[in-house]
Amino acid sequence: MLSVALAGLAHLFTIATRANASARATTYAVVLAQQKMEQLRGLRYGFDTSGNAVTDLDTDVSVQPESPGLGTGLQPSPHGALTENTVGFVDYVDANGASLGGAAAVPPPGAAYIRRWSVEPLPPGATTIVIQVLVMPARHRGAAGPNGLARLPDEARMMSVKTRKAP
Repeated sequence: MLSVALAGLAHLFTIATRANASARATTYAVVLAQQKMEQLRGLRYGFDTSGNAVTDLDTDVSVQPESPGLGTGLQPSPHGALTENTVGFVDYVDANGASLGGAAAVPPPGAAYIRRWSVEPLPPGATTIVIQVLVMPARHRGAAGPNGLARLPDEARMMSVKTRKAP
């Protein structure tokens, strides 16, 4: 009787350990997604004093520190930016949270997480953009719904809307 009870406890302990590891990975992915979202939302998107629309279209946010003049900024992303690594809309992070850049479509050695983002005008040509960030462990993702966009375990997905404000 005691051995049956101990076997049940061992199984419960194994399940709890796996659940803790998954929760830790998901929480870390959420923190990485929030960092990228804040970085993207911090880019200039508004009007100048003359009333002309001003958008940061060239800051490279795939590197730390971000680099003005060498990236995609808040340019509209190509179709599929969240489903595949698209240079200019992806970066890689090691297990300690250090940025490894995003100069290639293939994760560099040491990459623990992949961050992908997209920027879409809503509706096209309007003064509002939708920013999405998807963070996942750097491993084969597998199928995640019909478009490959659903969140899988240990992943984080955030969405935000940014609108130009009049001067």
